[in-house]
Amino acid sequence: MVNGQVFCRIKSWLTGRRLVSLPFSDHAALLMNGWDELESLLVHLQKEVDGKTCKYVELRPAGPDFPSPVQFCKSDVYYWHKLPLDLELPALFRNLHKDCVQRKIRRAQREKLDYTEGRSETHIRQFYGLLLLTRHRHHLPPQPISWFRNLAECLGEAMKIRIASKDGRPVAGIITLSYKKSMVYKYGGSDANYMNLGGMAFLLWKTIEEAKSRALTELDMGRSDCHNSGLITFKERWGGQRRTLTYCRYPIAAPVNPKPWRVEAAKRVFALVPNAILPTAGTLLYRHVG
Repeated sequence: MVNGQVFCRIKSWLTGRRLVSLPFSDHAALLMNGWDELESLLVHLQKEVDGKTCKYVELRPAGPDFPSPVQFCKSDVYYWHKLPLDLELPALFRNLHKDCVQRKIRRAQREKLDYTEGRSETHIRQFYGLLLLTRHRHHLPPQPISWFRNLAECLGEAMKIRIASKDGRPVAGIITLSYKKSMVYKYGGSDANYMNLGGMAFLLWKTIEEAKSRALTELDMGRSDCHNSGLITFKERWGGQRRTLTYCRYPIAAPVNPKPWRVEAAKRVFALVPNAILPTAGTLLYRHVG
């Protein structure tokens, strides 16, 4: 076999039957040697939809340009940030935003925040507690804790949970993944009562230090909704370089992702949901998205 593409078949009463390459991923590179092979794949996928085996097909190519034959069209657009790690650590630090990043890292160092890393059940529970606080602040349901347990089991040493603590209390946590020459910042959570300690900045800088020690070449900071100016600004203050991710789907239809006003409406609903109910809501809804 010389060409191929991985898809997941999603069967959901809420979001419809569909083929996605790949759900819960920012992108999935097209594993094709040339245009002829890709065109054959797209024609086959079109037949899958026309035969009513699924409602639509979605591709998430990593490349900037994607030809759209056989009626495939652009559906959703995101920004994708990567921080090149080709400079030495002192130069990387100097390039960080002085007030919003450098100052927070120095504050965390002065506070002598404790740092731990691993994939144990303790690390998972500490991180999940911080994630619940963060998702509640943003009025969003969290991923189920089983999702993170599965990541730890399936990815092994490629996954790492990093926790910053003050006086024994976790104040910030992130999850990173590593693949080939990339370190990927995937999930994060923090306690708003301790944000002034600079825990998140401290953990990201620890991640960069480790990536440099392993001769990795980039920190992948993931995708952002184009209307999420706060998240985009955060990544660019670290030196993240922006590029565009464009998803494609068949048949031609409105974008899959909710419009900003729909997202805001959903947030207003979840703002009324008690904290104790949010994990249950996440467990029920998460399997339908991605």
